[in-house]
Amino acid sequence: MAPLDTRFTDLLDLDVPIVQAPIGSATCPELAAAVADAGGLGMLAITWRSPEETREVVRETRRLTDGRFGVNVVLDDDAKTVSTGDHLDACLGEGVDVVSFSFGPADDHVERVRDAGGVVLQSVGSADAAREAERAGADAVVAQGWEAGGHVESEVATMPLVPRAVDAVDVPVVSAGGIADGRGIAAALTLGADAAWLGTRFVATAEARVHDRYRERVVDAAETDTYYGTLFDEGWPDVPHRVLRNATVDDWEAAGGPPRGERPGEGEVVAETPGGEPVVRYQDSLAVPGTTGDVEALPLYAGQSAGLTESVVSAAELTERLAAETREALSRAGSGFEGDAERSGE
Repeated sequence: MAPLDTRFTDLLDLDVPIVQAPIGSATCPELAAAVADAGGLGMLAITWRSPEETREVVRETRRLTDGRFGVNVVLDDDAKTVSTGDHLDACLGEGVDVVSFSFGPADDHVERVRDAGGVVLQSVGSADAAREAERAGADAVVAQGWEAGGHVESEVATMPLVPRAVDAVDVPVVSAGGIADGRGIAAALTLGADAAWLGTRFVATAEARVHDRYRERVVDAAETDTYYGTLFDEGWPDVPHRVLRNATVDDWEAAGGPPRGERPGEGEVVAETPGGEPVVRYQDSLAVPGTTGDVEALPLYAGQSAGLTESVVSAAELTERLAAETREALSRAGSGFEGDAERSGE
């Protein structure tokens, strides 16, 4: 097979330039380990986990794989109850050597990760933010376009954002938002990116920690079936996100899009977590296995790439398929892609 070597695969000693995005509570050791075993980078989202839970999932992931995996920490104080310092204590203490930061500048934390021998990834939504991340010491930047699912850092589409970020920095750029198959990865690479970051597509894998109905909705969705805005703000206010359209979205729009405090069904308990905690309408709560009640009323985070997500497969099979599709797409385009050597003129 033709290699898919880039500066990012060299940086992290990966076989393929594919990253399973840290898709919140949908991440789990089984998912991250399967991607790592297939030669990509598996990721664990830890922001909503306690330090002890973080240690446990890191240990379990390491037990399951010898491949490369990392963790993501959201820096926005409104999103978390555990300090970034405590999360880093837990992760670095367990030997985690890939840490990504999002929704805030990581300036205060980069040196600590790098002093521990780790690699820092920083999510950005503009060329200026990419420059700031590089100046702060990030080893790579993740340029997330607004097509992405979940919480979104940019108002710029992936296609114009990625080359802007590539031109702005000297560190590797990872393309995120709207990518669900090898054609999208190939497009990102030809734009100058060094890897692709996929979230929605990995929600529709057997290992993803999501409710079956959520997974089914992602598979059934078209590219036009998402809503972008700040509607599901209970728990993490004022941060734009992209979800699948559902009755909560439709009823709010039918009411004229009223502000917080006047929205239809506000405060209504629509579901319960596996632990029996009530989930109210408009709450930022992922539909995980064991969630009961009206699961489809919850925020079903997904990007526009849901239209390209047509089946549920294992994460390992998906990673291998994505790599094969990428090679095929690059070959079909006649790009002669040879990774970093081509871009550096070697």
